[in-house]
Amino acid sequence: MISHTINENCGQVMSISAKHLRELIAPGEGEAIEFKTRTTHPSRISRTLASLANTRGGHVLVGIDDKGRVVGVRDADEERYLLLQAAQHYVEPPLSLRIDEVEDDNRTVLVVAVPESTRKPHKALVGEDDWRGYIRVGAASVQTSALTEKVLKHEPPASQFERIPLTRHEQAALDYVREHPRLTLGQYEKLINVSKRRAHRMLIKLVLHGYLRYHDKEKEPYYTRG
Repeated sequence: MISHTINENCGQVMSISAKHLRELIAPGEGEAIEFKTRTTHPSRISRTLASLANTRGGHVLVGIDDKGRVVGVRDADEERYLLLQAAQHYVEPPLSLRIDEVEDDNRTVLVVAVPESTRKPHKALVGEDDWRGYIRVGAASVQTSALTEKVLKHEPPASQFERIPLTRHEQAALDYVREHPRLTLGQYEKLINVSKRRAHRMLIKLVLHGYLRYHDKEKEPYYTRG
């Protein structure tokens, strides 16, 4: 079944099928896909929206549980309202979204398309006067540092960067993670013999464009193959 909606940016009628929805669900959550059973508050969803816009863009599927099952939303109009509030008032600079309603097995799912932004970095309002930047790392929205935000501001969109040749220092990081399970900032700094700040900047660049994955669940953050 195909459902129609209005592009929230320009008013153009869009359409998406239940088959396309299932294709989006199939790989599971990842860098470009987030599942939500519902939008509880604009401040929470704003982190996901900002992180997708700051990375390569992607989709938020509202009405899908963590296991990828279609549970549907109770009130599609309320969900759309909260999403637009988040994009326009809880993300800075504000974002334009495309929101499609899809009917699958008599359940309504919202497919929210978030394009990669050309106005990076975006920040999300997570508390009173508390604006924070996020990028997408795997299936998580990870808070950015000031240095990450500087890289975001000056680098072209990831889609324009990904296939250009890497410098010898950047290639050294990829060669290292092919032979070792992980790479830390300290190891990389010594490997290429540059300052910690410059090494960090290059690692962030490699993460943003999919060459490396960032992991921060342990005491010392590390990087692995993308």
